[in-house]
Amino acid sequence: MADFYQTGTVTTLHRLRKNGFERLERELTGFSEASPIGLVLPALYSEFEGPAMHRIISDLRGAHYLRHIVVALARANADQFREARSYFEGFPQSVTFLWIDSPRIQRLFEVLDERGLPAGQDGKGRSCWLAYGFLLATGTCDVIALHDCDIVNYDREMLARLVYPVANPNLSFEFCKGFYARVTDRMHGRVTRLFMTPLVRALEGMAPGAPFLKFIDSFRYPLAGEFAMKTSLARVTRIPGDWGLEVGVLAEMFRNCAVARICQVDLADNYEHKHQVLSAEDASKGLRRMTLDIAKSLFRTLAGEGLVFTRDHFRSLQVRYVRMAEDTINRYYADAMLNGLDFDRHAEELAVSVFAQSLRQAGEEFCVEPLGLPLIPNWNRVVAAIPEFFNMLLDAVEEDAAVGKSSYTA
Repeated sequence: MADFYQTGTVTTLHRLRKNGFERLERELTGFSEASPIGLVLPALYSEFEGPAMHRIISDLRGAHYLRHIVVALARANADQFREARSYFEGFPQSVTFLWIDSPRIQRLFEVLDERGLPAGQDGKGRSCWLAYGFLLATGTCDVIALHDCDIVNYDREMLARLVYPVANPNLSFEFCKGFYARVTDRMHGRVTRLFMTPLVRALEGMAPGAPFLKFIDSFRYPLAGEFAMKTSLARVTRIPGDWGLEVGVLAEMFRNCAVARICQVDLADNYEHKHQVLSAEDASKGLRRMTLDIAKSLFRTLAGEGLVFTRDHFRSLQVRYVRMAEDTINRYYADAMLNGLDFDRHAEELAVSVFAQSLRQAGEEFCVEPLGLPLIPNWNRVVAAIPEFFNMLLDAVEEDAAVGKSSYTA
């Protein structure tokens, strides 16, 4: 529901009216003449087999203000690469596929490893980073937006609202983060509701006044996968290669961008995408893995801001987190009852228990190796070390494009 309340340090742009979509696209078309807009779609081939991706493709045909769409396709063989490309035939916008698994792209990753600039493991973070690099190499866009490819109820108004604050030259924003409600007959978004927010507030109690904690607590949905930024920020942003992507990007914005130039925007009344399993017994996948990576990313960022963590701190943090998460469950229970939503209190308590295990493991791993996996280096550093890398990337993408026209040879 619409409101106009401003909270925290980050400007919040609300959804106050529901009839402005055509105006937004009309104005974006004008803005894009001076500041071209690009869109990055990190996708797995499996997402092309579901209905969400086909809806996204169909809707994007009407987003005429986009100058360039880059699809970073992972976990696809040559035949699957050709098939995915075929869905974008006849698009009014320029569309480029980055075939992440191609031998040419994999060779580029090897070159980076050889030069001491590892691009991390296979995952969304690395795919997004490479797509940003491609757009920087082409020099075709001044604004880059990103959203996931599993949005079941996708509407391109989400994209228009996401890019508008950054694309509008009369506004001063350089980075925009999306937020939304995730509700069906029950509340979703367990990692944000039951882990991220209680953890940040538990940390705030242990480190009062920490600027980064105040900053990140200002975001209504800090783990949302939708954001837009100026290309100048994309050039200097380091990206985590694991599930800490969203937290890591916010940390980079906190370091590289004035808070007054950062905003969040209400994208939709509701948002539905695939739901991850809890994976209570296996810390290598599902929400257990996600919360583990998020916690470690958060600890590394705070340590970089000067906060000191010891094993005693982590023991106290775990107790404080559980207490705050349980209090949070009480709040959501009352909210669900008022709105007539299903609410499985046992499942909520179980999730908190699993997330507490992730928190304990994250603390233990941080104490052993505070730096953790290195962030993917920013593009300024890559080009400084390998001046020809942008040309190498453009050549690899161009050669891979021939896969759609002939049989593939490495």
